[in-house]
Amino acid sequence: MSATSISTPITAAEAESDLAEFDRTTSRWGRLTMIAGLILSVAGPLYLVFFTGLDISAAQLWTAFAAVAAVFAIIWIVEPVTYFPILGPAAMYQAFMIGNISSKLLPSALIAQTRIGAKPGTRRGDFAAVAAICGAAAIHLVSLALFVGILGTWLISIIPVEVIDVARLYVLPSVLGAVIVQAILTIKQLRITIIAVVVALLVQFVLLPLVPAIAFLTTGIAVIGTIIVSWLARDRKPAVAVEN
Repeated sequence: MSATSISTPITAAEAESDLAEFDRTTSRWGRLTMIAGLILSVAGPLYLVFFTGLDISAAQLWTAFAAVAAVFAIIWIVEPVTYFPILGPAAMYQAFMIGNISSKLLPSALIAQTRIGAKPGTRRGDFAAVAAICGAAAIHLVSLALFVGILGTWLISIIPVEVIDVARLYVLPSVLGAVIVQAILTIKQLRITIIAVVVALLVQFVLLPLVPAIAFLTTGIAVIGTIIVSWLARDRKPAVAVEN
């Protein structure tokens, strides 16, 4: 008679312990990999500054940093605040190491969550985002190796120039448009959706023409404005417990 193994369901306490261990592990390795990525990113520029005799002064470095920060500093705050409620902590480490968050990883996470009926911000939604980002990264690497590394030159040579120009013009807006629709269908918060659309339209067609100098800050202004107005206009009824 062959022995069969019978799996026993884990208790709620064991599940919580496993989830806590998962959080500790992802936080530890996430920080380490992010620090390693930061070191590798700045190693090249630091080598050029200190060991190649390019005669770059500290004043030039700080001037260049200020110029970049003036444009992108708001994104350093807006992106983590915007992505975290959908991706969760573990997937955030993945996303910022891989890149192309808004055009590739965020759509993958939203589609995965919608497919299995998981709400963003829940444990199930976080795990769906982690798995989706793993799949998106794997497919991205395979497609790069195949369509760029192996077939890239040949494909470019046979695609008409007009088609390439149209693709460059419309691919990114079409992807971002799909992300917006997917987010609306996933979150299903009509009030917040209306507020976000109204705030974005006001920033783009009212505030920006009045103050053109804030062109690089409009995304951050729209996001922060939507958060503030949504909080002020929130439903004051007691919140219903969400799934874990």
